[in-house]
Amino acid sequence: MSSEKADIAGGCLCGAIRFRATQFDTPSLCHCGQCRRWAGHAWAAVGGTDLKIRGRKHLRWYHSSEDAQRGFCGTCGSSLFWKRDGALHISISMGCIDAPTGMQLGGHIFTAHKGDYYDIADDLPQEEN
Repeated sequence: MSSEKADIAGGCLCGAIRFRATQFDTPSLCHCGQCRRWAGHAWAAVGGTDLKIRGRKHLRWYHSSEDAQRGFCGTCGSSLFWKRDGALHISISMGCIDAPTGMQLGGHIFTAHKGDYYDIADDLPQEEN
């Protein structure tokens, strides 16, 4: 990924929610237990700012911990966002961003909590927690 901020556009599976944002950081793959349950496997996301949402009436939020919440489509169930309470940016699911994204995965987080059914087989940086 270049150091320039990129525009991000995407939406949920059924199309009820569409969004636009500005890329904030490099995509990472989270291996924590909550993200694996949320996504069905590790959750790839990129930070975004200036989020604009069309179809907001379909967006639902779930407080998954004391200080964070997860946004999803109330119609099709697509996992879309993760946000720490009070944060200025939001994590956006790479799977719901329109292709081509022009981005590459920059690393792995919470690798100490990864599932026992797979290996991390690349040379990208890994953070245990």
